[in-house]
Amino acid sequence: MQKPKLGFWNIWNMSFGFLGIQFGFALQGSTMSRIFETLGANKDEIPLLWIAAPLAGLIVQPIIGYMSDNTWHKTLGRRRPFFLAGAILSSIALLAMPYSSAVWMAAGLLLVLDASINISMEPFRALVADKLPESQRSYGFVVQTLVIGIGTWVASNLPKWVNNTLKISNEAPAGVVPDSVKVAFGVGAFVFITAILVTIFTTKEYSPKELAQFDDASQEPEEKKGMWKTILGTYALMPKIMKKLGIVQFFSWFAFFAMWTLANPALTSHIYNAPKPDVIEYAQTTLDDDGEKVVLKNDEKEVVYLSEAKKAAYKQLDKAYNEASDDVGSKMGIYGLTSMVFALLLTFYTAYFSINRKYIHMVSLILGGLGFLYMFFTPGEPESLIVSFSLIGIAWGSILSMPYAMLSSSVESHKMGLMMGVFNMFIVIPQIIAAVGGVVFLQNLIGEEPIHAMTIAGIFLIIAGLCNFFITDKKAIKFQPLLENE
Repeated sequence: MQKPKLGFWNIWNMSFGFLGIQFGFALQGSTMSRIFETLGANKDEIPLLWIAAPLAGLIVQPIIGYMSDNTWHKTLGRRRPFFLAGAILSSIALLAMPYSSAVWMAAGLLLVLDASINISMEPFRALVADKLPESQRSYGFVVQTLVIGIGTWVASNLPKWVNNTLKISNEAPAGVVPDSVKVAFGVGAFVFITAILVTIFTTKEYSPKELAQFDDASQEPEEKKGMWKTILGTYALMPKIMKKLGIVQFFSWFAFFAMWTLANPALTSHIYNAPKPDVIEYAQTTLDDDGEKVVLKNDEKEVVYLSEAKKAAYKQLDKAYNEASDDVGSKMGIYGLTSMVFALLLTFYTAYFSINRKYIHMVSLILGGLGFLYMFFTPGEPESLIVSFSLIGIAWGSILSMPYAMLSSSVESHKMGLMMGVFNMFIVIPQIIAAVGGVVFLQNLIGEEPIHAMTIAGIFLIIAGLCNFFITDKKAIKFQPLLENE
């Protein structure tokens, strides 16, 4: 028996929780490096400070995938208990993040935030395969991408919108996160929990008994091996299509991790000529126990400047940096907007025409790579970022839909949550490699300027596109139109 096809609004409702998830990710991606710089981190330290994010995904996603495959709650069902738990924890972390008083505190909250987001996110991928027949899965992942695009664009613009529209200041004393960022994270926390609740209340899940009746369900009961044996066994026996897609994913996610961690320092300096000023050059200093220079502060914990002129100079440069950071975040939102448009076009197209997933993904990634490379050639031209992030958005839209659609066509439905969690390995490992020095090392091979991190991102995304030639599985590549035979 085939699963019944669902209408657009059913698929929209089951995907709507991703709006909240993407608010969390987009605020993290567009603002986290700014928070680290504000708290005193050096630009070369920033990727390592982000390592908590991929580490959380590497550990959490396979576990949550296995647990959600083997969960059934009489009220919340199979995947929804994890949506709710992750949303509550993520909202708390979002509220606390901008109040961090030190780099270590922000890095710790990033670990909590990303682990919590992963608890909600991984089951969303599996829910598409749970609810939709094979003929609608590309459509389902594309609708998810549409929702993600909306969330990315809105959330990336939040700090600038809060400053310009609500007139909440984007300036703050040295080492303090501006109020506009604090309000933006508060809005993000509210949207996160609200969007997840919409999906929980509007989406009914199939019970294990109902799933067993469908044609794509496994007919052979398997011996229960326990969580760790099952996860490790899945790693050892992963299908060929997953390994080939994993190569594409490796280069793709290395590129995007470079963007999330280093776009703000790279673009504020190269495009806006407004890097984060080092307060130690403008303030009175003393030596700590290790003989390192530290900024001197008075009894009110305020920085003691060398003079009023130095204080005014620092504040002017810091204001320029904060305004540039707001605009970088806003421009980064364009990649979410473009991915949304790309997903919308794919939604309409795949309703009537077949597509070759492999070649769509290849071309999309190469266009995104060209968008990154274009940044180097447009110093001092902020409007050029519209072109760059528009192209990057096409790649992002494809990354969020095509690999999952190809993979879901080749794995058993009763293991979908676990498989999606294991597949996440090819997302987090490149990010971990980038975080521990990979992106900084490669950047410095080209030059010391921060913009070369974006050059590396462009090169890696083009390599990812070309790696699609490795994918030869016809079932994964070809997609038939939704309205065929109807």
